[in-house]
Amino acid sequence: MPSTEPVGSDPAPRPKRRTFTSEYKLRIVAEYDAAPRNEKGAVLRRERLYHSHVKEWRAARDAGALENLVDRRTSPARAKKSAAEVENEKLRQQVERLQKDLARNKAALEVMGKASALLDMISESAD
Repeated sequence: MPSTEPVGSDPAPRPKRRTFTSEYKLRIVAEYDAAPRNEKGAVLRRERLYHSHVKEWRAARDAGALENLVDRRTSPARAKKSAAEVENEKLRQQVERLQKDLARNKAALEVMGKASALLDMISESAD
């Protein structure tokens, strides 16, 4: 029986990356550190984590950087700029580009003027 799905479509939805709150990270690090040596792996398996997670979260906690415990790859996007700020940035970039073009054109005109003067001197000496 032929399939009704288009060829090449993937029926499974794309998996979503897990995100962890700062409170969760601190709780897991504390639980991992308090666990006896032979039960640390059980904590990781239960939470489906790797040792590298705990290591990274512990280093951030020890550095006193609670805000560094937020995974930047999965954290919400930066605050959006207002329309006026976006327009100002766009205009600043345009002004910068135009200033560079102007400087390049002035340099080209200066070179052309010098070349013209040199050609005039050569034509006068040839007469």
